[in-house]
Amino acid sequence: MKKRKSAALAMAAVMSLSTLAGGALTIQAAPADMVNVPKYVFLLIGDGMSYPQIESTNYYLNALENGTSMGNSDEGTILTKTDDALGFINFPVAGSAQTYDSTSFCPDSASTATSVSTGHKTYSGTINMDETGSVSYETISEKLKEQKGYKIGIISSVNLNHATPAAFYAHQVKRSSYYEIAEELVASDFDFFAGGGLLKPTGAEEDQTDIYELAQEAGYTVIFTQEEAAQVTAETGKVLIIDEHLADSSAMEYELDRTDDMWALTDYVEKGIECLYDESSNGFFMMVEGGKIDWACHANDAASTMADTKAFSDAVDAAVEFYNAHPDETLIIVTGDHETGGMTIGYAGTNYDTFLQNLDNQKISFQKYDDEYVSAYKENGTDFETVLKDIEELFGLVTEESAGTAAEDSVAEDSADEHPTGVTSGKLVMTEYELSKLQAAYEKTMTVVPEDEETELTQQEYELYGSYEPLSVTITHILNNKSGISFTSYSHTGLPVAVFALGCGEEVFEGYYDNTDIYFRLADLTGIE
Repeated sequence: MKKRKSAALAMAAVMSLSTLAGGALTIQAAPADMVNVPKYVFLLIGDGMSYPQIESTNYYLNALENGTSMGNSDEGTILTKTDDALGFINFPVAGSAQTYDSTSFCPDSASTATSVSTGHKTYSGTINMDETGSVSYETISEKLKEQKGYKIGIISSVNLNHATPAAFYAHQVKRSSYYEIAEELVASDFDFFAGGGLLKPTGAEEDQTDIYELAQEAGYTVIFTQEEAAQVTAETGKVLIIDEHLADSSAMEYELDRTDDMWALTDYVEKGIECLYDESSNGFFMMVEGGKIDWACHANDAASTMADTKAFSDAVDAAVEFYNAHPDETLIIVTGDHETGGMTIGYAGTNYDTFLQNLDNQKISFQKYDDEYVSAYKENGTDFETVLKDIEELFGLVTEESAGTAAEDSVAEDSADEHPTGVTSGKLVMTEYELSKLQAAYEKTMTVVPEDEETELTQQEYELYGSYEPLSVTITHILNNKSGISFTSYSHTGLPVAVFALGCGEEVFEGYYDNTDIYFRLADLTGIE
């Protein structure tokens, strides 16, 4: 293990972080005699979050703050050093972790979370078991509870028996064994669970004892409303809090769709700290997952991706607030499990320019658009012209006829000269090519397929739409591209993930290493075997 930085270097590193996000959050200087054994450990995982998600969100938030398009050469924008709108970017230590597993260079959440929680590689789809399915691996959270007496908290914006949170308490050959995973959640005896609802709580056939009943029998206080959640304290004992406003697949709402009266991921982190912290206790370990970053990237929805990345960063800020009060006893690690979507900053049609402010025109996630609009289109046989009006209102994309100004036509012509693809430079007026793609997607979406008839996507259809609603994903593709953002996949990729660290033993997370080393370095710091 590397030695602690000198007091002077540590002070300089932390003082350089003194102001985050426009002065909204500060990181206190660490004591010169800080010990290397953290009593309070936060491990925050942005599912699907790698460098593209982090930096595009940072640039986007800066574009909104600065009132520029961050690279619109037509308007003469001069770029200078951006502020770091995501607080964790300013952590004193940054490293990188490779993510391959026993199956693939493009791994899934089950295997990568297993690597982080146990230090072992395994097959994609497997949680804390070896490749033969016969050997189970004990997790960092289980060891900290058993060997050190730490309290344990698990928080996720998606389902609490989904792959990433499950990797800190469950041991299953298949990540889809949701009921069995939930049974292990109850058996874990961990102190605090909060976030999305449980998948298959009565089993795949809906014929087993409700997991929520089993949790209550095991001594958990099970809560389904914010009002009740607000009353929870450390005296409540073991608690399982399910978000009151569940959306798709019983997960929390996308941040883009969340209203002010709904709890955010940050609220659950703050409540978790309230329940887990006890100065006289041995300490606590809290794993927090921003799971809908991944879901948004699967759907190639850049605006939702960035909104949830910012929400995840806000949750990190809550941990930093705790660190500020306990800087000599706290360690915060921020990382991702893998990258999703092959997201990039840059698109062929905009050449070297980006127009990230365009994304601010998107008002709802692809999922909410599917649920509240596309389903109604299908039911009512809504015509294309009416659909275009909704798209203009919800995503800002307009036809040349709707824009109706000579100025727009002039800009479009100028842009076509500079960008052969015909993409309008920084504008939201759709070209004929884009409009034709949108209409084709609308027709595909509106095509009624008999329930007893199986359809298989052609190669072209899969590349255009993946497994998503053709209309929705085409809208986000067009808006992404006009903003200078593109995706290469609807699945995971093999990019390394960033690792940021702040606090006790932060320096051991410097460098480029395997994701299993996150476990080993944390195990060394805490002294578990």
